[in-house]
Parts: sequence; structure tokens; C-alpha cells
Amino acid sequence: MKIKVLVGSLLGFLDRILDGLQPLVALGVRCWVSWQFLKSGWLKLSDWEQTLYLFQDEYQTPLLSPQAAAVAGTFGELFFPVLLILGLFGRAAALGLFAVNLMAVLSYAHVLLQPGFEAAVGQHYLWGFMLIVLAVYGPGRLSLDHWFGARWFPRHA
Repeated sequence: MKIKVLVGSLLGFLDRILDGLQPLVALGVRCWVSWQFLKSGWLKLSDWEQTLYLFQDEYQTPLLSPQAAAVAGTFGELFFPVLLILGLFGRAAALGLFAVNLMAVLSYAHVLLQPGFEAAVGQHYLWGFMLIVLAVYGPGRLSLDHWFGARWFPRHA
């Protein structure tokens, strides 16, 4: 009986510690994955001629012209990460970045799926997984969504 109580106490202690870390982990994930896309979007914006060249000659974006894909991709890589870092419309921002990530993989699949690019594909899978987790679980308590929700929609916070 003592072992049962001891194990229960230890598991309860572990639960309290890990539950207390949830907001920080969610914030860390939001910032880390957002930073990956912000860097890419800023690089595209800083050399627009090179970006247009890549979208015309290297990337194979389905459904959009190269120019429209360059604008949409750059916008998505700059807009959604800012929302995600703030935790403002966090789930929608995570889904938006997931779509940007998916489009990047589809557009560049002819290169990424060649031998030697496993690490690049793995990064996109990791980012996609992180974004799906944020979309499903939300941006956490250290977010504007939580702050606004608690004040404006107390039944949904």
C-alpha cells in the first residue's frame, strides 16, 4: 500500500511540474518554428529578383503563377509567424504556416526527395508536426488568445 501511495505522490508531483511548464513550452515552440519561417520570408523579401527567379525556374508551384506564388509564399512566411509568436489567432496562424510549409514541400519536392536532402525534408516534417500540435492544442496560456479569451469570452478561456 505504501508503494502505491509513493508512486501516486511522485506521479502527482511530476504532473504538477510538467503542467507548469506547458505555457513556456508552447511559447518556445511558437517562437522557434516561427523564426524558421520569418528568416525565410525576410530572405525572400530582401532579394526579390532572386526570389522571382527561384519561383520561375526552380520551384514548381501548383495552381499559382510564379509571381503570385512568390508573393503568397513571402507574405505567408512573414505574416503567420508574427501572429503565432503573439499567440493571436494562434490556431489559424499555425494552420496558415502549415499550409505554407506544405506548399514549400510540394513546390520543391523534385529537389527535396532526391538523395542527400533527407535533412531538409526532415526539417519540414518537424515544422509541420509542431504546427499541427499548436493548431490542435492551441497557443497556450502565454498568448494573446488566452488573454483576450479570459477577458472577453470567459466561458471559453
